[in-house]
Amino acid sequence: MSAVRAQSRKDTIRLADPTIFFEHNVYYLYGTGNPNGFEVYTSSDLKTWKRHNRLALEKGNSYGTKGFWAPQLFKHDNKYYMAYTADEHIAIATSNSPLGPFTQLVHQPISGNGKQIDPFIFKDTDGKLYLYHVRLDNGNRIYVAKLKDDLSDIDQTTIKECIHAETGWENAEGSQWPVSEGPTVTKIGKLYYLFYSANDFRNINYAIGYATSASPVGPWIKYSGNPILSRKNTGQNGSGHGDVFTAKDGMLYYVFHTHSSANAVGLRKTAVIGLSVSKQFPAVISVRPESFRYLEWIN
Repeated sequence: MSAVRAQSRKDTIRLADPTIFFEHNVYYLYGTGNPNGFEVYTSSDLKTWKRHNRLALEKGNSYGTKGFWAPQLFKHDNKYYMAYTADEHIAIATSNSPLGPFTQLVHQPISGNGKQIDPFIFKDTDGKLYLYHVRLDNGNRIYVAKLKDDLSDIDQTTIKECIHAETGWENAEGSQWPVSEGPTVTKIGKLYYLFYSANDFRNINYAIGYATSASPVGPWIKYSGNPILSRKNTGQNGSGHGDVFTAKDGMLYYVFHTHSSANAVGLRKTAVIGLSVSKQFPAVISVRPESFRYLEWIN
């Protein structure tokens, strides 16, 4: 037994565009990183992670042949749904377990013209379902559409643009193809908070901001203090594209990725940071820099 322990070691998890799903005292971590689908890691304390040998979603069991990016897990009516990107389109697969396997009876993406990536399913307090996502249209732009009750597709008559990258921190290089992506939405009090990444993910100034609205479909007002998460408060290049989740301590956290090092983008590393919510209205969201750390798994 001691020899087995001696051979074990901790390695930094390397998943980009990560998301964490929490249920029954178990955290499930997914992200971009495997060409054949999506890996899943589990933890009971957010500190020690185990990688499962079987992919949660594997190529061939659902839509897509390549480019498996940015998964999100969502539970609805006792079934688990994985929204994800493949072949630069969005698909939604189902499973009876957060470990998978996630599959589709008919291998197809959701409706819509053009390329669509970075899905995020949100259930409002009135029970209505929305799909936030990115459309590639003169830049990466964030849109929202109502989801059908069975989550089989979107209602195309409800598609609406939320935000797009503009000047300043959102387009640090003055790109002709400005990028806003990686949407995550949560409701705090009476307001909806849309977290998003801006700049190209390969840019050292990839960062996170948020916008608020009194409605899940907008109009959205960008926070004047953006970005709230960047290399300035993590010390790491390319800090961005993740998901907000509530931990078992009731606190909000943001899981995201950074560049592999100061000189290389990939393989991107998975990190977590705590969020603070002010008590005034509207509540101001900020990060707790001292809580930043990379996630590790026992190899």
